Amino acid sequence: MATTRVDRGSTETTAAYTEGQDLVMERVFDAPRDLVWKVLTDRDAITRWWGPHGYTTTVEEMDVRPGGRWRFIQHTTAGEDVPFKGEYLEVEPPARMVQTFIFDVEPFNKEAAITTLTLEDLGGRTRMVSRDRFPSIESLEGALSTGMVGGALETWDRLATELASR
Repeated sequence: MATTRVDRGSTETTAAYTEGQDLVMERVFDAPRDLVWKVLTDRDAITRWWGPHGYTTTVEEMDVRPGGRWRFIQHTTAGEDVPFKGEYLEVEPPARMVQTFIFDVEPFNKEAAITTLTLEDLGGRTRMVSRDRFPSIESLEGALSTGMVGGALETWDRLATELASR
């Protein structure tokens, strides 16, 4: 049986869709793959681009290696702190990273999504694909109800800006 692809708010630059219990985002960045990898794995860079427009991010922990952990706190424009955390499962520079992803707020912090991030070299440009596999359709729908896609689209726009500044 084929899995149905459902658009979840794609923009001119970024495709965002679900397939079964997966949320998938795809975008081509105007930057070489090594630079994209560097910006994705540099804690100082993360503070400049991770999160929606107007948010700031504190990197509390970021040990980019299999078994290493990460924890980021987004500071919203309304003054709220929103924590995220996970563990790096696979790290293959500069092409692939697999990690757990937990929105560390009740009731969403009970189960982790597994994020597989791939970077494809397009000769000076990079196709980035993020596939978040949720434990169930219900947990995916719960994540979508938080506005996750809109925040992720803005985050990828901020990533593009960070890459262009280098």
